[in-house]
Amino acid sequence: MTAPAQIPALPDDGTLTEAGLPASGTGRLLLLACGALAREILDLIRLNGWSHVDLHCLPAKLHNRPDRIADAVERAVTERRAGYDEVFVVYADCGTGGILQATCERLGVAMMQGPHCYSFFEGNAVFAGRDEITAFYLTDFLTRQFDACVWRPLGLDRHPELRDMYFGHYDRLVYQAQTDDPLLTARAEEAAARLGLAFERRFTGYGDLARELEARAAP
Repeated sequence: MTAPAQIPALPDDGTLTEAGLPASGTGRLLLLACGALAREILDLIRLNGWSHVDLHCLPAKLHNRPDRIADAVERAVTERRAGYDEVFVVYADCGTGGILQATCERLGVAMMQGPHCYSFFEGNAVFAGRDEITAFYLTDFLTRQFDACVWRPLGLDRHPELRDMYFGHYDRLVYQAQTDDPLLTARAEEAAARLGLAFERRFTGYGDLARELEARAAP
């Protein structure tokens, strides 16, 4: 599925939930997701007309502390599951070493499959067949937030000499594009140049994210 580059405006009719989606009655599905996936999930909700689906996102910065993801997900599930027929956790393992999966099983909720979003955007089966330990990945979100999520947290704005320590074992930057946006492609290519890496763009669309959400949200 090819997603539009722009996100349609949310309705402004006073019927929005806290998650920013139209409210309705029972039989609802709650998507509890990483904030780095918010744009993509909102696009899928609108493209498919899923009026029975609500979205709540946890801060994307949790990826800097994967040891905190499972606890944050458990708190959110406990606080928000009332009134929903199903809660689906839109995280992959994301560096939790299986702890998030065990937490979801204990809570009785399902979650995305795969090691991380790079895998499920490309498709877990395809990604598993790649041997790319020397590739550094960006998604649409990470391309937009490259300075905030990569450059400054690693201290490269203050100590550019750290580049070789962090990225010396990489040989290329792979931009996994969820949308056909020339401006994002240019920004990803600029990020590769700043890191001293070869650049590759790989259009993935939404991959397994779309397939899993479509299976969950189908009436």
